[in-house]
Amino acid sequence: QLQLVESGGGLVQPGGSLRLSCAASGFPLEGYAIGWFRQAPGKEREGVGWIESGRTSTYYTDSVKGRFTISRDNAKNTVFLQMNSLKPEDTAVYYCAAHWGFLGSSYYLTQSDFSSWGQGTQVTVSS
Repeated sequence: QLQLVESGGGLVQPGGSLRLSCAASGFPLEGYAIGWFRQAPGKEREGVGWIESGRTSTYYTDSVKGRFTISRDNAKNTVFLQMNSLKPEDTAVYYCAAHWGFLGSSYYLTQSDFSSWGQGTQVTVSS
């Protein structure tokens, strides 16, 4: 069974950076598309972006485009979310999730398509 563990969250000042990790065990991550989601206090969980199965193609929601970057290191069986120019509105619990197979460039990030989830890591952006 694929298990995902996020790490790297914490408290950062506005304009700062954090890099979140999503480490997998049980199966190689290469065959999975990995999505990043977040849930702010009192709000619904929303998609942030995703990286394609077996490729380096990445896609982002408009609110993080140009600031966040998703990458994968297959040797480490880990996917990363690099977050730059952080804003207070980026404060949330961040989750990674896995979908087996290829999603395609026209795919719309949908939580129910992802079957394996991590436990989440808290990111707080505040001065």
